[in-house]
Amino acid sequence: MKSIRFAAALVAASFLSISSGARGVTLDTLLQSTLEKNPAIQQAKAHLEEAAGQRLVLRSIMWPDANLRVPAGVQGGHRAGESGTKGFGFVHGSFTQALFNAAIPPSRRRGDVDVLIAQQQLNVAVVQQLHAARLAFYAALYNRALQSIRQDQRRRLEENVVSEKQRYEAGLIDRSALTSATVQARELDSQIEEAQRAYAEARLKLAEAMGRDLGPEATLPDAEGELQFAPVFVDVDSETAAALERRADLKLARLFVRAANEDLRIIEAGYYPALEARVSGEYIPVSGIHREGTSRRTDDISSEIRAGGAYTWSVIDNGKVRGAAMKQRSTREMNELTCRKLEANGSGWGNKGSVWFRTDNRMKPKQKNRSSADDQIAMMREPAGKIMVVNGL
Repeated sequence: MKSIRFAAALVAASFLSISSGARGVTLDTLLQSTLEKNPAIQQAKAHLEEAAGQRLVLRSIMWPDANLRVPAGVQGGHRAGESGTKGFGFVHGSFTQALFNAAIPPSRRRGDVDVLIAQQQLNVAVVQQLHAARLAFYAALYNRALQSIRQDQRRRLEENVVSEKQRYEAGLIDRSALTSATVQARELDSQIEEAQRAYAEARLKLAEAMGRDLGPEATLPDAEGELQFAPVFVDVDSETAAALERRADLKLARLFVRAANEDLRIIEAGYYPALEARVSGEYIPVSGIHREGTSRRTDDISSEIRAGGAYTWSVIDNGKVRGAAMKQRSTREMNELTCRKLEANGSGWGNKGSVWFRTDNRMKPKQKNRSSADDQIAMMREPAGKIMVVNGL
């Protein structure tokens, strides 16, 4: 009796564990988990932190630079009038402050633009991943419901096949009627399998959006709830104008144009002089030091402070600055052309918006325009990344 109770408790515990593991996720839980654990969003956040660090690097040329060196050691040996082993050391320090540098203002603006670009890329990633997660959630609900409907249809058709077979054996109908009923029942097999594959694919996309483990032993999440269809009335003109105003790809394209312009100004700063103030000093805690260029010894502590300014100007350009400026100018023009193409493509959405909102098949042109816009943004990212490397050098 005890063994039977133990087996029943074990079965109940395993059933509860399976039910809790297979518990579905709601839409709110899905979106929250996507924001916290989605790999693309996490990568965009890391790029934002990287841009913040790069802004500090770009602004470093305007801040003072202070260095301090303290060489020390032990001196050994015997000489007349001196003891054996003893230590020695001295201190050398320097302070440099830029007074005039034409690259300082564009470097500050370039760092700010980098942060804005990273923030906009994070916004784009959040919007895209949340949209993909929401579509996967709706697809899972839809295909699960569709699979259930198809199975009910197949069950009724199979009952119809049994009834038709009985009538055929009784001689009430001919064989063609039985064959037709059988074919109708078997036609649903492929549709049910297609719905099963679509449902499994939607669950996989849910796991990807939530940042879950996708290993062989992983448990895929299931959508919780049911789809409810309701008519939606959309004012195409106002919605199109608002969408164009909030378009993330256009904002990102304009930021890339600003970044390319600031990169050009940083490069062209090589044409102008740079002026900086320098203060250096050294302290040697011994007396009687003979310095180069003097003929007498001093009994004072051998310390000194030197202050002055440094002025550099590349009067004759060997083509390095001019060539880099020409290359960057072409990059800026390419970014401007790409931005204008995006604006031109977006301006035509309002006339065709009523067509795209009607059926799913007519939304394909919109998806094509969106993918081409993403490709153009990807083309603009590469030159900006290369210029960042040049600035870092």
